[in-house]
Amino acid sequence: MAEVVLGIETSCDETSAAVLVGDGDRPELASLVILSQDVHRVFGGVVPELASRAHLRALDPVVQRALAEAGLPLDAVDAIAVTAGPGLAGALLVGVCYAKALAAARDVPLVGVHHLEGHVFAPTLEDPDLAPPFVALVVSGGHTLLLDVPAWGHYRLLGQTRDDAAGEAFDKVATLLELGYPGGPVIERVAKDGRDRFGFPRPMIKDGFEFSFSGLKTAVLHAVRASTDVAADRADLAASFQDAVFDVLVAKVLAALEHTGYRTAVLGGGVACSRTLAQRMGAALAGIRLAVARPRFNADNAAMIARAGWFHLQRGETSGLYLDADPTLPWPGLVSHPDPTPRVTP
Repeated sequence: MAEVVLGIETSCDETSAAVLVGDGDRPELASLVILSQDVHRVFGGVVPELASRAHLRALDPVVQRALAEAGLPLDAVDAIAVTAGPGLAGALLVGVCYAKALAAARDVPLVGVHHLEGHVFAPTLEDPDLAPPFVALVVSGGHTLLLDVPAWGHYRLLGQTRDDAAGEAFDKVATLLELGYPGGPVIERVAKDGRDRFGFPRPMIKDGFEFSFSGLKTAVLHAVRASTDVAADRADLAASFQDAVFDVLVAKVLAALEHTGYRTAVLGGGVACSRTLAQRMGAALAGIRLAVARPRFNADNAAMIARAGWFHLQRGETSGLYLDADPTLPWPGLVSHPDPTPRVTP
């Protein structure tokens, strides 16, 4: 008998719902609706209170639209998967409370999903043959971490950022360059007309699997202050910064692959929407399979939440109506790697 899982995502500034349909471990995406909150562009970053209020207004219409596009009534939903964390507290609460009410009213199972686990599952929406073991790099506005994934549901943390996440650094540098928000897409666009002539540092590129981008951000700040014509230097500043970040990300993945001996790498998260990053990573990983979803599935979306939820539901793992939103939700199945030092550094 076919199963229908409704996914809900409200961790930050996208209100999203999706429907997965299937009868095994390879569900098909029936619909995906994502409503972005453009109001935050005015403030140069996400305003939590505004995000929560926008989710309150939009979530029910978004869910109804997802069901309509799937051609299914609400009564057809067999289970609900919702982002339980990490994220903005108020934004998460909107999605979790809605999902709990819907699950109670329909008397169907509910599963809370870790947002970052959703990003790891995202490529399977287009590549159902993707399977561990692999190295996964999750890089977004709030997180940058490298994982050893020996099996689905089991994750070994190789390293993570000590300060700014890569996406956060992109946003802050975009503000320095007066390019607007969000920073990643606009820096990528401007960088196409620039060259790496500032030679920014590649922080921690040979120091294990951890990341640090605060010093790089400061280096850009000093370069901007020293420039006599920021407008004329903007493209080169953007290109220099982007090259520095991407060089570090690629080097860390290469080191992790050498350390684990795996032949597959997964790239996920909002920063993975960058075609430049995907191209550079693919070129560097000669002979290594690179799995990266298209931007629609790498941005915050409910399809990846539904897919991760599907996995847990298939294993009989549910959350129940005591599920609570947790902005600092621990990743289930995540442990520190017993040997976080790479055998070969780039």
